[in-house]
Amino acid sequence: MKILVVDDEVIVLESCQAVFELEGFEALLVPSADKALEAMKNNDFDLLLIDIKMPKKDGMYLMRKIKEKWPDIPIIVMSGYYKTETIQESIKMGAASFIAKPFEPDELVKIVRQVIKKEERHGKKESPRN
Repeated sequence: MKILVVDDEVIVLESCQAVFELEGFEALLVPSADKALEAMKNNDFDLLLIDIKMPKKDGMYLMRKIKEKWPDIPIIVMSGYYKTETIQESIKMGAASFIAKPFEPDELVKIVRQVIKKEERHGKKESPRN
């Protein structure tokens, strides 16, 4: 499984990479929405993990752009500044799940596995690269 992790905090990127490597997942780490869109053009990902609060272009901007070109790719949204409205807006925009930062490694793995199982049950496949 190939996961794109988008967060402006190095500690979060490194933590996610360590967790995903232990689980046998391949993770590509990027610090911004622009880098994420660039990565999407050149790779096929099974799942995206996107931070909401980032400088310049935030996670909601990124999610809108991703959903326009790759509508079927599951997205897990994460935030340390979560509010009910933020969660509701991200789910309405098509996020498969939400995780609050800071999170425990097992919590992250559990949510990733749940989203992947749900996608498999619904028969969704990753859309081809554009």
